[in-house]
Amino acid sequence: MSVVALENKNLRTAALAFIVACGMLALGFASVPLYRIFCQVTGFAGTTQRATAEEAAGVKATAMQMSVRFDANTAPDVPWTFKPEQVTETVQIGERAIAFFIAKNNSDQPVTGQASYNVEPEQTAPFFNKVQCFCFTQQILQPGQEVRMPVIYYVDPAILEDENSKGVEQITLSYTFHKLEEPSS
Repeated sequence: MSVVALENKNLRTAALAFIVACGMLALGFASVPLYRIFCQVTGFAGTTQRATAEEAAGVKATAMQMSVRFDANTAPDVPWTFKPEQVTETVQIGERAIAFFIAKNNSDQPVTGQASYNVEPEQTAPFFNKVQCFCFTQQILQPGQEVRMPVIYYVDPAILEDENSKGVEQITLSYTFHKLEEPSS
């Protein structure tokens, strides 16, 4: 093989390696939003579904009931007291329900927080729909301020047809508040 042909082959190999490296870097940056979209669509990792008021209005309630347990946590750097107003609630499957959480800023400074959430058992997440939730937006609590925050939700009747969800008697909706340094506008 001639020197020129060898140099061209090495140049092609280097260019291909560079393109692959750039593609991997791009996928690395895109992985977080792609994973979030995947979880929202499939309910993977306990990610609940979001429903509009119109979608919720079209759901027919059933005679079946489900117990929903509420869990509230804060990250160590969030100086809040955060708890559900009631720990469990029995709801009609398919009927909209409302639950309230109470948060109080125990510090002497304003604190901005954002709640992350999940549902357990994980296989029920695709059937747990939130119509309105404090977790969709940032919450800013002033020093000593206490707020009552609602979540409007329903359990999709399709859960009754799901083989993986048969026998589930209780769904746990869990929130954890995380501190945000700079509120986004």
